Amino acid sequence: MQIFNRITPALFAGLWLASAPLQAAPLKTDAAKSTVTAVFKQMGVPVEGKFKKFTANIDFDAAKPDSAKAQVEIDMSGFDLGAADFNAEVKKPEWFSSAKFPKASFVSSNIKAVNANQLTVSGKLTIKGKALDVSFPLNLKKEGANQVFDGSLPIKRLAFNIGEGEWKDTGMVADEVIIKFHVSAAP
Repeated sequence: MQIFNRITPALFAGLWLASAPLQAAPLKTDAAKSTVTAVFKQMGVPVEGKFKKFTANIDFDAAKPDSAKAQVEIDMSGFDLGAADFNAEVKKPEWFSSAKFPKASFVSSNIKAVNANQLTVSGKLTIKGKALDVSFPLNLKKEGANQVFDGSLPIKRLAFNIGEGEWKDTGMVADEVIIKFHVSAAP
Protein backbone atom coordinates (compact mmCIF):
# COMPACT_ATOMS: atom_id res chain seq x y z
CA MET A 1 0.00 0.00 0.00
CA GLN A 2 2.91 2.41 0.68
CA ILE A 3 4.23 2.05 -2.86
CA PHE A 4 0.69 2.75 -4.21
CA ASN A 5 0.55 5.94 -2.11
CA ARG A 6 3.82 7.15 -3.69
CA ILE A 7 3.05 6.18 -7.30
CA THR A 8 -0.52 7.50 -7.44
CA PRO A 9 0.30 11.21 -6.84
CA ALA A 10 3.21 11.02 -9.30
CA LEU A 11 1.00 9.33 -11.90
CA PHE A 12 -1.74 11.97 -11.52
CA ALA A 13 0.82 14.79 -11.71
CA GLY A 14 2.30 13.27 -14.89
CA LEU A 15 -1.14 12.90 -16.48
CA TRP A 16 -2.05 16.48 -15.54
CA LEU A 17 1.17 17.86 -17.05
CA ALA A 18 0.68 15.80 -20.21
CA SER A 19 -2.88 17.10 -20.63
CA ALA A 20 -1.99 20.77 -19.94
CA PRO A 21 -1.86 22.94 -23.06
CA LEU A 22 1.66 23.46 -24.36
CA GLN A 23 2.88 27.03 -24.37
CA ALA A 24 4.62 28.25 -27.49
CA ALA A 25 8.25 28.94 -26.81
CA PRO A 26 9.89 31.96 -28.38
CA LEU A 27 11.69 31.08 -31.58
CA LYS A 28 15.44 31.54 -31.93
CA THR A 29 16.39 33.62 -34.96
CA ASP A 30 19.09 32.19 -37.22
CA ALA A 31 21.13 35.34 -37.98
CA ALA A 32 23.08 33.63 -40.78
CA LYS A 33 19.86 32.89 -42.67
CA SER A 34 17.98 36.12 -41.88
CA THR A 35 18.11 39.55 -43.52
CA VAL A 36 16.55 43.00 -43.25
CA THR A 37 17.04 45.41 -46.16
CA ALA A 38 15.69 48.75 -47.33
CA VAL A 39 15.05 49.48 -51.00
CA PHE A 40 14.59 53.02 -52.30
CA LYS A 41 15.10 54.93 -55.52
CA GLN A 42 17.84 57.50 -55.95
CA MET A 43 17.46 59.52 -59.14
CA GLY A 44 15.02 56.84 -60.35
CA VAL A 45 17.48 53.97 -59.84
CA PRO A 46 16.67 51.28 -57.21
CA VAL A 47 19.22 51.09 -54.38
CA GLU A 48 19.24 48.38 -51.71
CA GLY A 49 20.97 48.65 -48.35
CA LYS A 50 21.33 45.94 -45.73
CA PHE A 51 20.99 46.29 -41.97
CA LYS A 52 23.92 44.28 -40.62
CA LYS A 53 22.63 43.91 -37.05
CA PHE A 54 19.12 43.25 -35.81
CA THR A 55 17.29 41.09 -33.30
CA ALA A 56 13.91 39.48 -33.85
CA ASN A 57 11.99 38.07 -30.89
CA ILE A 58 9.16 35.95 -32.25
CA ASP A 59 6.67 33.97 -30.21
CA PHE A 60 4.85 31.83 -32.79
CA ASP A 61 2.87 28.60 -32.70
CA ALA A 62 1.57 27.48 -36.12
CA ALA A 63 -1.45 25.90 -34.38
CA LYS A 64 -2.36 29.27 -32.80
CA PRO A 65 -1.09 31.97 -35.18
CA ASP A 66 -3.46 34.64 -33.81
CA SER A 67 -1.66 34.51 -30.46
CA ALA A 68 1.73 35.26 -32.06
CA LYS A 69 3.86 38.21 -30.98
CA ALA A 70 6.89 39.82 -32.58
CA GLN A 71 9.41 42.44 -31.63
CA VAL A 72 12.25 43.54 -33.90
CA GLU A 73 15.07 45.92 -33.07
CA ILE A 74 17.46 47.20 -35.76
CA ASP A 75 20.87 48.76 -35.19
CA MET A 76 20.73 51.86 -37.39
CA SER A 77 24.49 52.41 -37.41
CA GLY A 78 24.89 49.08 -39.21
CA PHE A 79 23.11 50.14 -42.42
CA ASP A 80 25.34 49.14 -45.33
CA LEU A 81 24.93 50.71 -48.77
CA GLY A 82 28.13 49.09 -50.05
CA ALA A 83 30.38 52.18 -49.84
CA ALA A 84 32.01 53.71 -46.76
CA ASP A 85 31.15 57.31 -47.70
CA PHE A 86 27.45 56.48 -48.22
CA ASN A 87 27.39 54.51 -44.95
CA ALA A 88 28.84 57.52 -43.10
CA GLU A 89 26.32 59.88 -44.77
CA VAL A 90 23.21 57.96 -43.65
CA LYS A 91 24.35 58.08 -40.01
CA LYS A 92 24.17 61.91 -40.04
CA PRO A 93 21.30 63.86 -38.38
CA GLU A 94 19.65 64.58 -41.75
CA TRP A 95 19.16 60.86 -42.34
CA PHE A 96 19.09 58.27 -39.51
CA SER A 97 20.77 60.40 -36.84
CA SER A 98 22.08 57.09 -35.51
CA ALA A 99 24.08 58.69 -32.67
CA LYS A 100 20.86 60.13 -31.21
CA PHE A 101 18.54 57.31 -32.38
CA PRO A 102 20.68 54.15 -32.45
CA LYS A 103 17.77 51.73 -32.80
CA ALA A 104 14.63 51.38 -34.87
CA SER A 105 11.97 49.00 -33.62
CA PHE A 106 8.78 47.22 -34.50
CA VAL A 107 6.40 45.78 -31.88
CA SER A 108 3.36 43.83 -33.00
CA SER A 109 -0.04 44.65 -31.57
CA ASN A 110 -2.15 42.23 -33.62
CA ILE A 111 -1.36 39.21 -35.79
CA LYS A 112 -4.15 37.53 -37.73
CA ALA A 113 -4.05 34.41 -39.89
CA VAL A 114 -5.23 34.95 -43.47
CA ASN A 115 -4.58 31.31 -44.36
CA ALA A 116 -2.05 28.60 -43.45
CA ASN A 117 0.74 30.45 -45.29
CA GLN A 118 -0.02 34.12 -44.67
CA LEU A 119 -0.59 36.45 -41.74
CA THR A 120 -1.54 40.10 -41.47
CA VAL A 121 0.67 41.84 -38.95
CA SER A 122 -0.11 45.18 -37.33
CA GLY A 123 1.97 47.13 -34.86
CA LYS A 124 4.06 50.17 -34.08
CA LEU A 125 7.15 51.02 -36.15
CA THR A 126 9.54 53.48 -34.51
CA ILE A 127 12.32 55.11 -36.53
CA LYS A 128 14.28 58.18 -35.50
CA GLY A 129 12.07 58.62 -32.44
CA LYS A 130 8.83 58.75 -34.44
CA ALA A 131 6.31 55.91 -33.89
CA LEU A 132 3.61 55.12 -36.45
CA ASP A 133 1.04 52.35 -36.76
CA VAL A 134 1.74 50.01 -39.69
CA SER A 135 0.21 46.86 -41.15
CA PHE A 136 1.64 44.41 -43.68
CA PRO A 137 1.23 40.87 -45.05
CA LEU A 138 3.65 38.19 -43.85
CA ASN A 139 4.29 34.93 -45.71
CA LEU A 140 5.09 31.75 -43.81
CA LYS A 141 6.84 28.55 -44.82
CA LYS A 142 8.68 25.70 -43.14
CA GLU A 143 12.28 24.86 -44.03
CA GLY A 144 13.21 21.77 -42.04
CA ALA A 145 12.79 22.62 -38.36
CA ASN A 146 12.83 26.36 -39.10
CA GLN A 147 9.85 28.63 -39.56
CA VAL A 148 10.53 31.27 -42.23
CA PHE A 149 8.83 34.67 -42.23
CA ASP A 150 9.03 36.76 -45.43
CA GLY A 151 7.53 40.17 -45.93
CA SER A 152 7.89 43.73 -47.07
CA LEU A 153 6.65 46.93 -45.56
CA PRO A 154 6.37 50.10 -47.66
CA ILE A 155 6.91 53.31 -45.71
CA LYS A 156 7.32 56.99 -46.50
CA ARG A 157 10.75 58.11 -45.31
CA LEU A 158 9.61 61.70 -44.74
CA ALA A 159 6.96 60.48 -42.27
CA PHE A 160 9.90 59.41 -40.06
CA ASN A 161 11.98 62.55 -40.76
CA ILE A 162 14.50 60.55 -42.78
CA GLY A 163 16.04 63.02 -45.20
CA GLU A 164 15.79 66.43 -43.58
CA GLY A 165 16.82 69.83 -44.88
CA GLU A 166 17.73 69.76 -48.56
CA TRP A 167 17.05 65.99 -48.59
CA LYS A 168 13.29 66.53 -48.16
CA ASP A 169 13.21 67.02 -51.92
CA THR A 170 12.01 63.69 -53.30
CA GLY A 171 13.42 64.42 -56.76
CA MET A 172 16.82 63.05 -55.71
CA VAL A 173 15.76 60.33 -53.22
CA ALA A 174 12.20 59.02 -53.49
CA ASP A 175 9.89 59.20 -50.47
CA GLU A 176 8.84 55.54 -50.70
CA VAL A 177 11.10 52.97 -49.06
CA ILE A 178 10.38 49.25 -48.97
CA ILE A 179 11.65 47.45 -45.87
CA LYS A 180 12.14 43.78 -46.83
CA PHE A 181 12.79 41.01 -44.36
CA HIS A 182 13.50 37.31 -44.40
CA VAL A 183 13.66 35.79 -40.92
CA SER A 184 14.45 32.15 -40.32
CA ALA A 185 13.83 30.92 -36.77
CA ALA A 186 13.61 27.61 -34.94
CA PRO A 187 12.28 26.41 -31.58
